[in-house]
Amino acid sequence: MAFVEAFRQFQFRVKRENFCVAHVSLVPQPKTTGEHKTKPTQTSVRELRGLGLSPDIIVCRSEKPIGQSVKEKISNFCHVAPEQIISIPDLKSVYQVPVFMENHGMAEYLSKRLQLGITPLPPIRKYMRPWIDLGDRMTNLKSEITIGIVGKYTRLEDSYTSITKALKHAGNKVGYHVNLMFIEASNLEAVMLRDDPVAYHNAWHNLCICDGVIVPGGFGKRGVEGKIMACQWCRINLKPFLGICLGFQTAVIEYARNVLNLEGAHSTEVCEDTPHPVVIDMPEHNPGQMGGTMRLGKRTTIFKASDNNSRIKLLYGNKEQIDERHRHRYEVNPDYIKRFEEKGLHFVGVDVDQKRMEILELENHPYYVAVQYHPEYLSRPLNPSPPFLGLVLAAKDRLRVYFSRGCKLSPREPQSDYDSDDVGLEELTANKLNITNDHDDNSSAYSSSSFPETG
Repeated sequence: MAFVEAFRQFQFRVKRENFCVAHVSLVPQPKTTGEHKTKPTQTSVRELRGLGLSPDIIVCRSEKPIGQSVKEKISNFCHVAPEQIISIPDLKSVYQVPVFMENHGMAEYLSKRLQLGITPLPPIRKYMRPWIDLGDRMTNLKSEITIGIVGKYTRLEDSYTSITKALKHAGNKVGYHVNLMFIEASNLEAVMLRDDPVAYHNAWHNLCICDGVIVPGGFGKRGVEGKIMACQWCRINLKPFLGICLGFQTAVIEYARNVLNLEGAHSTEVCEDTPHPVVIDMPEHNPGQMGGTMRLGKRTTIFKASDNNSRIKLLYGNKEQIDERHRHRYEVNPDYIKRFEEKGLHFVGVDVDQKRMEILELENHPYYVAVQYHPEYLSRPLNPSPPFLGLVLAAKDRLRVYFSRGCKLSPREPQSDYDSDDVGLEELTANKLNITNDHDDNSSAYSSSSFPETG
């Protein structure tokens, strides 16, 4: 395996005091005997050594905690001290694992093993407080919401893993369990009433019972009309809505058809001869050629100065500009922007050249937001993506309360201070390893290459 060979060579470049191998191994406990079996761990450690890596820490995954006798057995056959063997049993939440490891001395061991020179060791719980709070919230979720995902690839739910994770991050932040309702976009189209009325009525029923709706990205013609109809239903019925990439474009198309009364309005991706091309191809590179024309990676979005009351701007901390990841080719036609905004559809975020529309927001609606970029890619457990957080809060009718508290979940919520602490830890590690990153400018370009093309 290439990555194992890379690590084998890397350990000699950075020296032992800067390199630590943690080997995670399953320790099964068959119900027939009730005993933990260490043979899989012994075998995997032996194979790892054969590849040139020796574990410093063995993390034993098991349903229940392993006993001291099992640790000693693993120690004898795997040539590591018992204190270097950590048992991690099944926990209620994966986010409790960092706290569990800290409680079992992982920080102290790493400080000594990597010769960090931190004496005395700072109070780790200061850094772990956010994880402790997150784990507590996940095990005590106070209510539920249902979010519908109107997509084109719902047969394989993993197609929307980033979106489902971002929704979970937002739900955990505010203490809500998020139930996901996957709705096939093509089943919402009128033609399905004739071809498959059961699928048609089921799709519309599922859409109607959702507390909020996401229309995610995609490419190609299939299901686009269904996405447009979902946008229309959310707009008319004041249902919290978040459109992403193609979902942003379908929201624009729907508004053009039904509010601006532009009959036949469409995207040139789907209909090249549309009389009203409200979404057009605006390549950054190689105009006229399909290859290499996608707008990829991190780009800066600037909030318009005239939209100080924008909900999405408040969710982003009232920043003047943000950086988000993109993967698309088509844009809103600049020739129609004035007509949209005169009818209440405001483009509150634009690119640095103010030619490409990045964020739209509908006035007089609880939460009707769409973005051209992919906010789910930068969502994190401790820092959920603002558009997703807004959707979850609006789905529970708590967004106004959130704003009235100064974008805090409760009046007593302290200002988050662990971001700066994390920066300090990163600087410490970088200084000790003498690491310099010469590829920051290109990091976003290759990180999105494995994703399918979208709108």
